[in-house]
Amino acid sequence: MIKVKKFNKFNLPPWLRNLRDLTRQFIIPFCIFQGIRTFFIPTTVDLLFLVILIALAVAFHNELI
Repeated sequence: MIKVKKFNKFNLPPWLRNLRDLTRQFIIPFCIFQGIRTFFIPTTVDLLFLVILIALAVAFHNELI
């Protein structure tokens, strides 16, 4: 069985914590914008970028990052 280390955000430097909080604040609006953009002009790169943004949003929501 693989042992997973618990992530502790307080071990990060202050500038990285601020960047993480800023990214967490803006990830949902970026997902919505990219989803609308992908709906009207679908390309492979846009779809891949949307999947990455959604994965980041889920990771932030579940506090994996």
